[in-house]
Amino acid sequence: MNYWIAPSILAADFSRLGDEIRAVLDAGADIIHFDVMDNHYVPNLSVGALVLDSLRKAGIDATMDVHLMAKPADRLIGDFLSAGADIISVHPEATDHLHRTLSLIRDGGAQPGLVFNPATPIDLLSEVIDLVDLVLIMSINPGFGGQAFIPASLDKLTDAREMIDASGREIRLEVDGGIKADNIAASARAGADTFVAGSAIFGSEDYRATIDAMRKALAAA
Repeated sequence: MNYWIAPSILAADFSRLGDEIRAVLDAGADIIHFDVMDNHYVPNLSVGALVLDSLRKAGIDATMDVHLMAKPADRLIGDFLSAGADIISVHPEATDHLHRTLSLIRDGGAQPGLVFNPATPIDLLSEVIDLVDLVLIMSINPGFGGQAFIPASLDKLTDAREMIDASGREIRLEVDGGIKADNIAASARAGADTFVAGSAIFGSEDYRATIDAMRKALAAA
């Protein structure tokens, strides 16, 4: 399995965000998870497309995995496409017409992703699985970093993996929330191949050692 580790900028030091991103990439991160919160869909406020655009202009060319925790989502998609997003994931609750929203992302040149909150039924995936390149299972309730992993998320990962495999399509299965070196293997065994980690990486003293520990756990999964 080709595992990806995706540090979440939500836990980074925003006063030196570019340096923080370069540091985790140098430490072995595969992609960067870019959390967008609007203080409406979720009770927090983070960053917008201008920040991503600034990072691109600063020469950061890593894959940017934009997670839109914002409603309505469609209004922001064009901004993030222009800013250089590679993947844009949306919550079904954040749009009135999910098929249209996912098509808007793909037509704009990015990979569409669909996000499932802990209480969002995974059955919805069957309706749009031909339109997505990534499925993101939230293992916490979105809005804040540093929360504990919700164990029931493992069952949802398993269900999502079965649906993805049955589709015959190459779709990444991402998990976000409370991921650490001591539980990342359980998520991998449940079917995840992409792992978002915020405070576990950016809150550590040695980014490389933390990412290496995650990879070691994945190798034994």
